[in-house]
Amino acid sequence: MRRTRTRMALVLALLAASHVLAGQVPPVQLPPVPAVPATSPKLNLTLEQRYTIREIIKDLKTAPAPSDVHVELGAPAPQTVNLQPIPPEIAQKVPQVKSHKFFVTSEEIAIVDPKDNAIAEVVKFRTD
Repeated sequence: MRRTRTRMALVLALLAASHVLAGQVPPVQLPPVPAVPATSPKLNLTLEQRYTIREIIKDLKTAPAPSDVHVELGAPAPQTVNLQPIPPEIAQKVPQVKSHKFFVTSEEIAIVDPKDNAIAEVVKFRTD
């Protein structure tokens, strides 16, 4: 019986000590989760897919948008541009853009998501 009381006292003392110590431990702060930048592409095209898009659209000789048109990933497509459907040969080789539209500037191709009319990907004509 004496051993049981001793053990019980020891357990209670440990519990009380851990409770006191737990009150002294600062709360754990997790690092903030980085926000996905607005400039991250929605389509994640490979270099080969970008090349395919660039070469096929370059051969179409599509008239470029006015020079004052600014292309920014995630931004809405300007209302002043003429959106073209993705050509079937691109849709066949890059299926994730098949339902998208595009327009060109003198330097790049903007691929537009028809769901929200936002620029989903930008493919540069020059790959410097």
